[in-house]
Amino acid sequence: MKAIQITMDEGLLERLDADEQVRRHGRSALIRQLVSEFLERRREAAIDAQYRQGYAGFDGLGPEFDGWEEMGVWPED
Repeated sequence: MKAIQITMDEGLLERLDADEQVRRHGRSALIRQLVSEFLERRREAAIDAQYRQGYAGFDGLGPEFDGWEEMGVWPED
């Protein structure tokens, strides 16, 4: 791991240090977890955006497949 230096508002730092999980595991562990979660959310948002872009304007399978839903037979449970 690489040590980094960050600047934080003193009031925010006091609130952070008052948290039980931070006292138990440390600031660095919490910040690593939060950064990891942030990056995962960003990755998922980028994938969602790619799906939206890829399927933008998609109107279905086309007229050659109209009515196929009625042709299928679903097995009884």
